[in-house]
Amino acid sequence: MPTSSGDNPSVPRGTRLPREARRVQLLDAALGVFVESGYHAAGMDEIAERAGVSKPVLYQHFPGKLELYLALLDAACDQILDDVGAALKSTDDNEARVVATMEAYLGYVARHGGAYRLVFESDLRQDSHVADRVRRVETLTSKAVADIVMDQTGLREAEARLVATGVVGMGQTAARVWLAQDSQIPQAEAARLLADVVWRGIRTFPVVDEARASTSPTQTREERHTGDR
Repeated sequence: MPTSSGDNPSVPRGTRLPREARRVQLLDAALGVFVESGYHAAGMDEIAERAGVSKPVLYQHFPGKLELYLALLDAACDQILDDVGAALKSTDDNEARVVATMEAYLGYVARHGGAYRLVFESDLRQDSHVADRVRRVETLTSKAVADIVMDQTGLREAEARLVATGVVGMGQTAARVWLAQDSQIPQAEAARLLADVVWRGIRTFPVVDEARASTSPTQTREERHTGDR
C-alpha cells in the first residue's frame, strides 16, 4: 500500500531499482500528486518529476494516467476490505466487533489518509472504472457486516443488508470527517464514540443462540421478538 503522504521517495535520480520497488516508488509519487491536484489536473510529467524518474520509465510501468490511478485505487480498496474483514473476525463479542470495525476505518485514514481520499473523495467518481471499484468495496464490506448481523440476529437478508449498509456508510463518512478535523478526537475515543451510536441500535435485536438458530427460516421478525418476551 502506498504511503498516505505521497512524499517523494528518497531515491536519487538514475538509481536502478527492482521492478516491484520501482512500482511502489511510482505509486507513492502518483498518490501525492493525485491527492494534491486531483485526477484531472495531475500530469504524468509531474508524477515522473515527483518520483525522480524520466517519463519513459514511468510509461514502462503504467501505460497511462488512468492505469496508474486505477492501480492506486485497487490497492486502497483491497486494504480497506482486508482491514474491515480482520476487524469483524477479531472477536466473537458483537459489541467489540462494532468497535473494531469503527477502529478499522479510523485506523486506515490515520495511516493512509491520501489513499482514503482517493477512494471516497475522487473527482473521477463518475468514470465507470472508478465507480465499479468503489461500489465493489462498499458492497463487499456491507456484505461482510450483513452476514454477521444476519447470523447473530436472525434478520432477513434484506433487513441485514440495510442495517449493514448503514453501519458501513457511517464508518466511511465519519472517518472522512474525522480526517478533515485533523483527528482532533483521539482515534480510540472516536472509535468508541461511533461504536456507541451503532451498538445502541444493533443491540436491540434479539441474539440468535444455537437453539433458536434451528427454527424455521420463515419465522418473521415479529415472531422472533415475541419469542424473546
